[in-house]
Order: sequence, then C-alpha cells, then structure tokens
Amino acid sequence: MKYSIHSWVAFLLLCSFTIGGCATTQKAPDAVTLQVEYRWTAAHKCSSISPEIRLTGVPPATKQLRVTLTDLDVPSYNHGGGRVKYEGSNIIPAGVLKSYVGPCPPSGTHKYSITVDALDASGIIIGTGSKTLPCCP
Repeated sequence: MKYSIHSWVAFLLLCSFTIGGCATTQKAPDAVTLQVEYRWTAAHKCSSISPEIRLTGVPPATKQLRVTLTDLDVPSYNHGGGRVKYEGSNIIPAGVLKSYVGPCPPSGTHKYSITVDALDASGIIIGTGSKTLPCCP
C-alpha cells in the first residue's frame, strides 16, 4: 500500500503531539538507582534558576543526564528541566537547566519531584533516581 508524503507528515505530526509521543526512551534492564539530592530555598520560588543537584551512583557509561521537575499536586503543568552533558561530575550546577520553569505554587505548598535519568551514548536509560520535597520555604 502506498502512502503520500502528506500522509507521512500527518502521521509524524500526530505522533509528536500525542501524549508520550510515538517514541519512548528505552530503559536498560540492569538500570541502577541514582541518589538525588537538592534543596529548595526561598530564592527558588517562581524562579527559572534550577537548584544545584547532587548525584551518587551515576554509571560510568553515562554520557548525558536528563532532568525533569514535576509538581505532584499539578502534574499536568510542564516545569520542564533539561539535559546536560555528563563529564564525570556528580553535581549539576545551579542554573544550568535551560528548559526549566521553577516551582511557583499559586497558594500554599506543593510537593515537587526532581527526576534524573542517566543516558548512555545510545540514549538508553542506564540509571534513574528522584527526590520529592515541598516547596518553598
């Protein structure tokens, strides 16, 4: 069966706008658990400057770290995160995440989770970890 170029473009667009997309990141069966540490300060509230994130247990084959921030009280809000090249440092410096939208609860305190995935050269998750904290003091 032949498909026109327009059919393929429509298919690709549909995939890119579908929740979860057509492609998913594979997770290695022997992926390790990363320990993730960070803390919120009053300066992080409603700021686009990501906190410093400290990691332990990052696998040696890691080439990139993917970070996402999720508001567990409003998980549909996209706080983004970003990707950083991994060069052996177990510290992701404050402010380095370019697609990050910091916590800004409209009222009260929300719980936020930072998840870090360690990706190998093929983009496969070889380690993952997260930490949840209320924000903000």
